[in-house]
Amino acid sequence: MNLVIVESPSKASTIKSYLGSSYKVIASVGHVRDLPKSTLGVDIENGFSAHYINIRGKGDIIKEIKKEAKNANKIFLATDPDREGEAISWHLAETLGIPLDQTRRVTFNEVTKTAVKAGIKNPTTINMDLVNAQQARRILDRIVGYKLSPFLWKKVKSGLSAGRVQSVVTRVIVDREEEIRAFVPDEYWTIDAVLCEGEKSFTVHFYGNEKGKIRLANENDAMTVVKAVENTPFTVSSIKRSIKHKAPAPPFTTSTMQQEGSKKLGFQSGRVMKVAQELYEGVNLGSEFGGVQGLITYMRTDSLRISAEAQDAAREFIVNKYGKRYCPASPRSYKAKNGAQDAHEAIRPSKIDLEPALIKKHLTSDQYKLYKLIWDRFTASQMQSAELSTLAVDFLNNGYIFRTSGYSIAFPGYMAVYEKSEDDQRRSADDPEDVKDIKIPELKEGQNLGMEKIVPGKHFTEPPARYTESSIIDFLEVNGIGRPSTYATIISTIISRNYVKLDRKVFYPTQLGELTTKLMKESFSDIVDCKFTAQMEGMLDDIASGDAETEKVLGKFWEGFSKELEAAEKNIDKTGVEIPVEETDIICEKCGSKMIVKNGRYGKFAACPNFPKCKNTKPLDANKPETETKAEEKREPVIVEGMKCEECGGDIVLRTGRFGSFYACTNYPKCKFTKQKNKELDVPCPKCGSKTVVKYSKSKNVFYCCEKYPKCDFSSWDMPLKETCPKCGKNLFKKKGKSLAVCHDKSCGYETEIDPESVNESENS
Repeated sequence: MNLVIVESPSKASTIKSYLGSSYKVIASVGHVRDLPKSTLGVDIENGFSAHYINIRGKGDIIKEIKKEAKNANKIFLATDPDREGEAISWHLAETLGIPLDQTRRVTFNEVTKTAVKAGIKNPTTINMDLVNAQQARRILDRIVGYKLSPFLWKKVKSGLSAGRVQSVVTRVIVDREEEIRAFVPDEYWTIDAVLCEGEKSFTVHFYGNEKGKIRLANENDAMTVVKAVENTPFTVSSIKRSIKHKAPAPPFTTSTMQQEGSKKLGFQSGRVMKVAQELYEGVNLGSEFGGVQGLITYMRTDSLRISAEAQDAAREFIVNKYGKRYCPASPRSYKAKNGAQDAHEAIRPSKIDLEPALIKKHLTSDQYKLYKLIWDRFTASQMQSAELSTLAVDFLNNGYIFRTSGYSIAFPGYMAVYEKSEDDQRRSADDPEDVKDIKIPELKEGQNLGMEKIVPGKHFTEPPARYTESSIIDFLEVNGIGRPSTYATIISTIISRNYVKLDRKVFYPTQLGELTTKLMKESFSDIVDCKFTAQMEGMLDDIASGDAETEKVLGKFWEGFSKELEAAEKNIDKTGVEIPVEETDIICEKCGSKMIVKNGRYGKFAACPNFPKCKNTKPLDANKPETETKAEEKREPVIVEGMKCEECGGDIVLRTGRFGSFYACTNYPKCKFTKQKNKELDVPCPKCGSKTVVKYSKSKNVFYCCEKYPKCDFSSWDMPLKETCPKCGKNLFKKKGKSLAVCHDKSCGYETEIDPESVNESENS
């Protein structure tokens, strides 16, 4: 028997289906060893040697891996094909006592039958350069976190933490907020004129004169132009027509996938990576499409490279689906940015002929949306450029030029499949974007036109936009801060630690974030410096490529950082820094003070600032006027689009009752149709494969059942998990009230401890 060790249980079940009975596939469920939580775990004085221990809760998994390894003829380490995966394989080899030169390291860019079998046939040894790069990053982050956090405890408050990269990202958001506050708007004016040709009218915009563009700084400038042109005709001075070729965007990298996932799907980066992981590890597509299939290539990559086989398959598909004109004469290739790691291909579908619409019924809503985005982007990247018919017309009046421009699509090319989201750049009103499908009457040079009306407009320049999740990821990538695979974790960390908040899809720094950043800039300027952090990232890349030694890189960092630590300890103010309180408009009825915002276990609330003399607290919306509250109560429910009453065909609205949200017919009371709105669990029904939903019993306890209940009679007090049993392949369930995953098949008897925070559904109502 041969043993294959992977990271994920779901990936294990996919690979098991590809290999024969002579292979046993088990999952390590991520790392099995790490630095201890209670101590630094790094011996700085002795070459930065790391002290690793078995991760708490992984005892049973390690025990099982050792047992299976003891009886195996060959052991294949098939963890993910990146630095983190390489390090996990090294930790497994160390745990199992396998000498480095005897390791069988297996990697594959896609979890397909062909790729998995090819990987097993051609194993290599563990790449210690990649392992050292991962260890160096882990040690750097540990040193910064463990040395800086106590400084913040003394200076601000206990419980705070600092991170090597998270502190930089927080600073970037804080700096942008300071730019916005310091911004002084400038006044400027625009002029639009509505011209007419026969019965047709269209709008033109003031540009300048024959010398060039003119900026109208005030009302006087604008009215000078208006008075000069309002009583004289507009003459067509030039008409320019041309064909512009627009090339498609390249296939996705990790970063661009996260950015487009945010723009087009509204997904946060963590959600994008979670769904991408599911698509990579494999989804059961039923017997019609060959069972379990890995749908995309590895989703942690900087590369824009595409294999020749994938390009050929895409070109053949494009010709058959869209026609020869949509396929370029030669395959498209794209150049990655400098410093990009080219170990893997760009993110693409594993099989181009698995069109999203064909397999939609086998995917969750999130899986389908992201798979379609990846499939569309890759397919478009291999298609012919679009042809845009552009038109620009200038009109002359009394020495002043007015202009209109636009385009229409002459040949869609790749646009028949996908069009990239435009960057969220603000355009000033005096620089209008070309209009798509511009419609103006046929004109000739020298032709005179009358004017229906002229509209001068006053405007002010706007401050730089706050960062969205998409734009902050773009900033990090452009400036070489962190790795694309870590962006989601960095963002979720600074939000969860209350350094920033995400409100209406834009980032705002909190008072805590601003105060912490100020202290870091004063005492640890290198740590929050973008260029310094990018340089450290480059050094880690040098370790991975074998061009730098781990000890020298860490030593150089520690030399500067230790001096900053020493200086900060000497200059630290024993009195500490008080975090500014956030006042509300709510008046404490007991003592008359303005209440302040406090954080509790259930979120924010209003509290009296005179605590403990006055212990009055209130919900934050307690000061809402009674008339406003009643208006909200009377507000008509919104009609649910795409949903009709199953009994009378009427519109459906979403209402709220004592047992939660439910759907109801708008024809009530004539039609009394209702249907509970169930919360979906992102796990297929263990019995029939439909969606699993969360429901509440009469005693308000949570239980889980199939959405098709009672047609499918699956129900359970224990929560079904995505992972399958490594022993028998059946579903694992989280035991109610315990951090324990057990096999659904009681005769199997498999059980293992799990991290309760990793489970995305609460067991309590």
